[in-house]
Amino acid sequence: MPRYARIRRPRILIALAATVTVVLAVALTLALTVTTYDHTSPRAARGKASGSVTGNVDCRKAKCVALTFDGGPSLTTPKLLDILKQDEVHATFFVQGKGHVAKYPEILRRISDEGHEIGNHTWYHEVLTDINTDDARQELTRTQDAIEKITGTRPILMRPPEGRTNRKVAKICRDLGLAQVLWSVTAKDYETTDSALITKRVLDQTHRDGIILLHDLHKGTVPAVPGIIKTLKQRGYTIVTVSQLLAPAEPQPGMVYRP
Repeated sequence: MPRYARIRRPRILIALAATVTVVLAVALTLALTVTTYDHTSPRAARGKASGSVTGNVDCRKAKCVALTFDGGPSLTTPKLLDILKQDEVHATFFVQGKGHVAKYPEILRRISDEGHEIGNHTWYHEVLTDINTDDARQELTRTQDAIEKITGTRPILMRPPEGRTNRKVAKICRDLGLAQVLWSVTAKDYETTDSALITKRVLDQTHRDGIILLHDLHKGTVPAVPGIIKTLKQRGYTIVTVSQLLAPAEPQPGMVYRP
């Protein structure tokens, strides 16, 4: 056998082994990504549940969409609450502790008093998958305690910052009695003040059983809400809270709900 052939074969085998290693690593990463946490959709959750729905909206029959706001309360939230009250719409507010709940307790109290749903969006808005277990737990428990002190009610829903979660976060949420809520519609209102663009992005993405993500603290968002609500109603949507969207299913601690 020529010498170059003896040299070439080991190199080919090494290359093949390296390729197989990379492929297996990628496959393992994808598998872990997919199976990192338990998740379901609002429609699937409803389909597995039995019993009646409390209230006058049954999303098994109505064409529902949940409206949610992250990052407040803030100085723009009272105007948003005026709009929601006028349009007879209830939303879910995933509130943040530092600079928000701690700074505007009276606005949080108004959110609760007017019948809106309140969820936990952590204290410092830390990405929970990037910090250790104790710190992640503290991000949630500190906010839970503050919300309960102000409103008298402890949330059963949370939204992980940036939507990033994993098994560690899911376990913490199970321990704290918190279901995780992601979304299907985002206007990316943190990158624009153009209310017309925010409105268009929401309306282009919204489908039945969707969850809309907006931020009531950004300048262009609140002015966009009246047009969003009006058009969604014209299209036959019933705008609900996250818990109404899931009913008669009860939010399960640790579970990730994503349309």
